[in-house]
Amino acid sequence: MTDSGHDLLFGAFVTPAARDAAGVVDLALTAERAGLDLVAFQDHPYLAEYLDTQALLAYAAARTERVHLTAAVTSLPLRLPAVLARAAASVDVLSGGRFELGLGAGAFWDGIAAMGGRRLTPGQAIAALREAIEIIRGMWDTDAPDGVRYEGDYYSVNGAERGPRPLHDIGIWVGGYGPRMLALIGAMGDGWLPSIEYLRGGAAALPEFNARIDEAAIGAGRAPGAVRRLLCVLNNQLTDTPHGPFDGPPEAWIDQLAELVLTHGMSGFLFGGDDASRLERIGIEIVPAVREIVARERGAA
Repeated sequence: MTDSGHDLLFGAFVTPAARDAAGVVDLALTAERAGLDLVAFQDHPYLAEYLDTQALLAYAAARTERVHLTAAVTSLPLRLPAVLARAAASVDVLSGGRFELGLGAGAFWDGIAAMGGRRLTPGQAIAALREAIEIIRGMWDTDAPDGVRYEGDYYSVNGAERGPRPLHDIGIWVGGYGPRMLALIGAMGDGWLPSIEYLRGGAAALPEFNARIDEAAIGAGRAPGAVRRLLCVLNNQLTDTPHGPFDGPPEAWIDQLAELVLTHGMSGFLFGGDDASRLERIGIEIVPAVREIVARERGAA
């Protein structure tokens, strides 16, 4: 996949550390002041050292004015789909249309089971995710005349009232890597949200992953471009000399990001590290230059 043509999104991937709750929110505010577009929080409800991400998203929405907010990614096995849909729509309405739904099939199954969640095999988790996406979209479809009814192997809804209606079309951005997950993303997702550190081969593996998503999208009667491609970059450093991917001076970052957009179709980036000064530098020194290069190349094309 080459350039998707999507508008570019840059953001912060923030650890929701309970020991420094004020600092977590300050990072969201720093990202907004730096001109970034997104703030994402991890979602690990089984970890006591983390704030509850759903509560944090609502609080951060109230404290910010412009950035979009998401979880990267929501732990579905501990969030009932119909309840999650209503919470997502509520934050979207309250924030003025600034919420996106990052969604995952589940991981860290010991922790999930400890909290009362159901332990699933990988295949079962993907099937449950497919059911959940159908329920969530049904809950948001307030134009339908009746309540939501759904009977699946993992989730059921028995005439639930639809709504509230989201203020904008919330994107469902799915995290995942395996062939079956990529097929689901291509067929049903609005976005793919992996971490570059978890891609075998790093950025060089993106053509293979993108091809699987594209194939599934076409098979489902969708345009491959309907699936936005985003990328979490958890390990990154701004240094004076290049040492590797996202470990070097701003000029190296700019080249890497432009290449990911124009060659691999990526259009969203979330940077980890919980470093306010680095977020400021990304917003001031890197993001405008990447936008300029991409706009120039798109204009030439």
